Amino acid sequence: MAHNTHLGQMGEHAAEAYLQAQGYLVLEKNFRYKRAEVDLIAAKEKLLVLVEVKTRSSHQYGYPEEAVSERKENLLRLAADYYIELHQWQHDVRFDVISILWRHGQPEILHIEDAFH
Repeated sequence: MAHNTHLGQMGEHAAEAYLQAQGYLVLEKNFRYKRAEVDLIAAKEKLLVLVEVKTRSSHQYGYPEEAVSERKENLLRLAADYYIELHQWQHDVRFDVISILWRHGQPEILHIEDAFH
């Protein structure tokens, strides 16, 4: 389990660096509300992006992005509603998934924008 936790943390750090390189401002990491946790919350211009990061070391159990369940999607929406109300966000909101396959010591990043549409 420690390997998976460490791999997940490496994936979240890689996703954060990726978003920053793409011009996003990371506002929150591991934002929690009730049973929900949002890995990253970022903004770019007038767009708020809630990001679920999934990291795997192989495709043995499927692609990382396939692990985002409907239950997780609902929890992300719950946390988003709370965050939007808390910060009085008045602009667009999007849900993204960043899928990371960690191979040969390097992350292969797939950024899926508007993942729940």
